[in-house]
Amino acid sequence: MSRDDLFNINAGIVKGLCSAIAKALVNMISNPVNSTVPIAAEVFKKAGTYDEKKLFGVTTLDVVRAKTFYAEKAKIKVADVNVPVVGGRAGITILPLFSQATPKANLAEGDIKVLTKRMQDGGTEVVEAKAGNGSATLSMA
Repeated sequence: MSRDDLFNINAGIVKGLCSAIAKALVNMISNPVNSTVPIAAEVFKKAGTYDEKKLFGVTTLDVVRAKTFYAEKAKIKVADVNVPVVGGRAGITILPLFSQATPKANLAEGDIKVLTKRMQDGGTEVVEAKAGNGSATLSMA
């Protein structure tokens, strides 16, 4: 199952849910969040119930993955690590800022590239591990 397949499935689910919960606070975690949040916003707008203060995109998984991968490479405790992650929630739009990570581990540029690529492919890696039997509901971190 590809990210496009997941988008198509989750877009339909988001549309149906948003139609039924027009006045609720919504924390969107369906991937790709950077696509499903705008879908939810449009459904709410169409219903005349859109409130930008009640719709949120949650992407904690990328931060957890970045911290875990960095800690493994640096041989330090995950609990001691902070790695900012910016960008979107799919593929190359995910940008872990390993150069800003604390504590500093002085990782080689090649290591940073490998970790960044693994971050960007994390969801795909989980989907492939499930052999197309569902979405990336398992966490790698």
